[in-house]
Amino acid sequence: MKALVTGGTGFLGKRLAYRLRDLGWEVTVIGRKDLVGKQLAAQGIRYVSLDLRHREEVIKVCKDQEAVFHCAARSASWGAYSDFYDSNVKGTEHVIAGCLRHGVERLIHVSSPSVCFRYTNRLGVTESDALPKKQASPYAATKRLAELAIEKAGAEGLRALIIRPRAIFGPGDTSILPRIIEANATRGVPMIDGGRALIDLTYIDNVVDALLLCQCAPEQVLGRTFHITNGEPMPFVKAAELLFSKLGMSLHTKKLSFPAAFAAASVLEGLATWSASQQEPMLTRAVVGMLGRSQTLDIRAAQLELGYSAKVSIDTGLNAFATWWRNEHA
Repeated sequence: MKALVTGGTGFLGKRLAYRLRDLGWEVTVIGRKDLVGKQLAAQGIRYVSLDLRHREEVIKVCKDQEAVFHCAARSASWGAYSDFYDSNVKGTEHVIAGCLRHGVERLIHVSSPSVCFRYTNRLGVTESDALPKKQASPYAATKRLAELAIEKAGAEGLRALIIRPRAIFGPGDTSILPRIIEANATRGVPMIDGGRALIDLTYIDNVVDALLLCQCAPEQVLGRTFHITNGEPMPFVKAAELLFSKLGMSLHTKKLSFPAAFAAASVLEGLATWSASQQEPMLTRAVVGMLGRSQTLDIRAAQLELGYSAKVSIDTGLNAFATWWRNEHA
C-alpha cells in the first residue's frame, strides 16, 4: 500500500507518516522543512521537498498512490488573505487534480472546525449545522473554500472524506500549547470573562486514528465530513490549570472582559496591518472569539459511522506533552 502525506514535515503529518510506516505502508511525504524531511528519510519515509502551489509537481507526486492524506495548510490567526488562499485553496485544488488524474483510491482532507465558528456560544455543533456567512479569519475562509473544492470534485468522481479535528495537541506541538506557555511566561494567559468558555481539545494520536479510519471507511460515507475531538469539553481556565499543573509551573493570567479583549484585538490588528513588518499581533479577534466564546463539537457521526473513539484522554495526553516539553527544554 502506498500513501502520500501532504504537510508531512508538520506536526500532524509527521505523526501520521510514522504510523503509516509502522503499519507497513510505503509512505511519501511532501513538505518544506528539509531538516525534518531528512529525519523522515533516515527512518524509511520518502521525502519530497515541494511547495503545494506548484501544480504539475503536485500532480506528478500523486501518481501510483492509493491514499492521499492532505494535512498541509497555512494555519494562523493572522496574515494576508492571498497567502492563505494560495496555500489552502490552490494547494488543495492541485492535490485534487493529482488524485483525479491518477485515480487515487481515496483522499482524506484535513479541514478545521474554524469554518463553523461564530462569535456566539454554541454547544454540540454538528456537521450539518448551517455555517456562518462570513468566516472569522482568512484561515477559516480559505479552509471552507478548500472543503467546497473537495465537495465539487466528489461529483466528478473523487473518492474523498473530510475531517475537522479541533485544537490538536501532544508531543511535538509547535502551535497551541507552546503559545499558551509563552503567554504565561510574558504577559499572562488571557482569561476572557474568567475563562469560562467551553473548549474542545484533541490529542494527536486520536486524530491519526481518525485519519486511518477514514482510509478504510465503507463506501457509503464517501463525500462526508466528520468532526473529531476528544469528546471532553472543558472550560478554558480548567484546561490551562491542568496544563500548568502537569508542567509544574504557576499559571499567570490576564483577566479581560470579552468587549475589552475584542476592542484591544481590533486595535492591535489595525496596527499590525499598517506595520511594515506585518507581524502577527499578540491578540486577534479570532483568538478572542475562540477563547471567549464556547464552541464544542458533536462527534457522534464519527463514532457511529467511522468507529472513532478517543483512545488517549486529555489528562493522559497532557502528561505526554509535559514530559516531552520538559525533555525539550531541560
